[in-house]
Amino acid sequence: MRNYGEALKYQREIHELSQTELAKRTQISQQNISYWERNTYVPSIENCEKLADYYGITLDELVGRDFRETSPTVKNTYTNNGTHNGNVNF
Repeated sequence: MRNYGEALKYQREIHELSQTELAKRTQISQQNISYWERNTYVPSIENCEKLADYYGITLDELVGRDFRETSPTVKNTYTNNGTHNGNVNF
């Protein structure tokens, strides 16, 4: 399982926010942010959307996921230099 807590903490820290500051700006409790960063609980998709929107990033970026590395269907549609070959099967 992916370490979502580390990814959430990374985003908060690169935006130079304390848990308390992030809580005030997003209306998410500081306690929840702490739980998520310690992997005690996993945030709901709604809270992930709220955080991603606040940071101005995608949900994939929020949780440290690169779809080209994790999805065999999509990965196979990219050439070695990272360009798309035109065959995406979703």
